[in-house]
Amino acid sequence: MAEEKYNMKNPAVKRILQEVKEMQSNPSDDYMSLPLEENIFEWQFAIAGPPDSEFEGGIYHGRIQLPAEYPFKPPSFMLLTPNGRFETQTKICLSISNYHPEHWQPSWSVRTALVALIAFMPTNPNGALGSLDYKKEERRKLAIKSREAAPTFGSSERQKLMDEIHQYMLTKAPPVPQLGAEQTSDEQATNQETDAVVHPQDGDDIAAGDEEPNPEADDRVVADVREVHVNANAGPLRVSFSAELSVSRRVPATGSSEQVQTQEVRVLQRSDDRLFTWAAVGLTLAIVVLLLKKFLRSSGVDVASIGGFK
Repeated sequence: MAEEKYNMKNPAVKRILQEVKEMQSNPSDDYMSLPLEENIFEWQFAIAGPPDSEFEGGIYHGRIQLPAEYPFKPPSFMLLTPNGRFETQTKICLSISNYHPEHWQPSWSVRTALVALIAFMPTNPNGALGSLDYKKEERRKLAIKSREAAPTFGSSERQKLMDEIHQYMLTKAPPVPQLGAEQTSDEQATNQETDAVVHPQDGDDIAAGDEEPNPEADDRVVADVREVHVNANAGPLRVSFSAELSVSRRVPATGSSEQVQTQEVRVLQRSDDRLFTWAAVGLTLAIVVLLLKKFLRSSGVDVASIGGFK
């Protein structure tokens, strides 16, 4: 077998055979993976869809290719079962795959990678290489279909191993949960509320159309963009931004009569102000004259002899 075919002194071979024995002696209900007999660097696997997600109950097959430098370099992963989260027969980009060797740890194993892959299933793809973003309903349909049989891929030896793994997973994976009446009614109510917000009634459209446009009011619409923050953290997949926009509108006076009344009040106010100004000037001049006469008398000057003063 493998002991006779491969060099047992090779660190990669020793590590792989150790993981095979560990996988067979301690199987899991969430996944199963075994290497091909003719090539222990190629593994076939199947994972169960994570619970409480649209993948629950599904059985998803895939292929793992271990490098010759394993475990010091990460493996590559490929999904073979249509799932709506990852493309099939395409190497997927994960932090545990060969796309990110800087994240890989030699202490990780095939088992560790499969556990991580299950955890990645319900996450947001964020445009990662080899990712898909199907709706939940489509993913549930694919989960149901995935239980029918293992996908067809590769040689007869591969297919035989995949079929064996599929039969094992059928005995472990729970059935795909159906949508309950409560959940369906809640989704319908949510859709109705959304439609009510997005689509106005016909009467509202007519009322909005009957209003006459006000060009003065339109000219006084002021848009104030206060701040825009862009924050990029740890690579292109973690980019967040936020923007704040405030719009204020100044509405002019509604009637022409009010404008005329305002103008009249302003004219009256201006006339009264002028009268008060002249009265203040006259009073000031009278006070100055009285003070001057008093000063002259105290100085012994005959005020009556000066013309204009009596």
